[in-house]
Amino acid sequence: MSRSSKKGPYVDAKLLKKVLAQKQSGKKDPIKTWRRASTIPPEFVGVTLTVHNGKNFISVYISESMVGHRLGEFAPTRLFRSHGKMTEKSARLT
Repeated sequence: MSRSSKKGPYVDAKLLKKVLAQKQSGKKDPIKTWRRASTIPPEFVGVTLTVHNGKNFISVYISESMVGHRLGEFAPTRLFRSHGKMTEKSARLT
């Protein structure tokens, strides 16, 4: 279920404050965050965030096409390795 349009998008206030402070100072250091549920507003464009995926931090550079999405969408929590490997023995069976 999506968030009520009356409330507006969820943007973490502390994270927004850090991003605005960084933009004013002109620094380009990545901002570390655990706020995966936060929506990306237009103010985040051009900033690098490191988003926690449960184990480590994934570096995410925010572009215009990411506006409106959640931070967690760009830091996957599960790592897909691969399906079963095709071997010579299994190739003969099929």
